[in-house]
Amino acid sequence: QVQLVESGGGLVQAGGSLRLSCATSGRTFINYPMGWFRQAPGKEREFVAAITRNGGITYYADSVKGRFTISRGNAKNTVYLQMIDLQPEATAVYYCALDQEGTGESFAYSSRSDSYDDWGQGTQVTVSS
Repeated sequence: QVQLVESGGGLVQAGGSLRLSCATSGRTFINYPMGWFRQAPGKEREFVAAITRNGGITYYADSVKGRFTISRGNAKNTVYLQMIDLQPEATAVYYCALDQEGTGESFAYSSRSDSYDDWGQGTQVTVSS
């Protein structure tokens, strides 16, 4: 049984920064590509960022490129999402996800929510203007 637990969300003013963490357990973390998604009120869940097994390849939604950075600490079984220059439109619940079967080596694949098998409970990020 895989468990994903996000943390690091909170309330921040526009222009501020947050670092989200997603701790995993139950599987050998290094074997799996990981992703971050978010869901704002009244909107569908959308892709934010993804990272391959060894962290060599990363993918980002156009809306976050240059401001968000995904990384992984395989020794700590944790994936991170560093977010800078946050704006109110970033307000959402952020979810991490684990891909049990894929290689994660294409944007088209890694940006789809149905490519992922396990999800965390989410962490709220609120950006005030």
